[in-house]
Amino acid sequence: MSLTMYQASVPQFLRMLGNLASILEKAESWAAEKKIDPAVLLNMRLAPDMFPLKRQLQIATDSAKGCAARLAGVAIPSYPDTEETFAELKARLQKTIDFLASFTPAQIDGSEDKAIVLNFPSMELKFSGRDYLFQFVQPNFYFHLTTAYAILRHNGLDIGKMDFIGRPA
Repeated sequence: MSLTMYQASVPQFLRMLGNLASILEKAESWAAEKKIDPAVLLNMRLAPDMFPLKRQLQIATDSAKGCAARLAGVAIPSYPDTEETFAELKARLQKTIDFLASFTPAQIDGSEDKAIVLNFPSMELKFSGRDYLFQFVQPNFYFHLTTAYAILRHNGLDIGKMDFIGRPA
């Protein structure tokens, strides 16, 4: 049997967002233990022109929920991007996980050739469902997950590769 659009998207998003939730739990505990102001950690960035940790998490969740919704042809839930605490970011992650978990394979499979159009202020991008998932969403999703991981690791959180990729099922 071939790999399906559902298999290549929702389960992967769920796994990686779950791993991110675990990393965020570790970061929250570590910040409390080290007496680091959580606001300082959540606003850390790798470079001055990069988004801070909290925005990396927001974009990762937006990428995953937007992808599943577009491929399935349902409305994308809108989140206001106002999270300022670990609790609020963990709630956003859980809300996204719950949304993704609501999809069935039948809703997403067969979307390989579906027309996906993204409108940005300076451009319009057109994709097939397959190209949208593999050439746009997955690279963007993993970029922001990796950047969030790197911000925390760079600032001293004791996490490693297995925290990022998780244990095989």
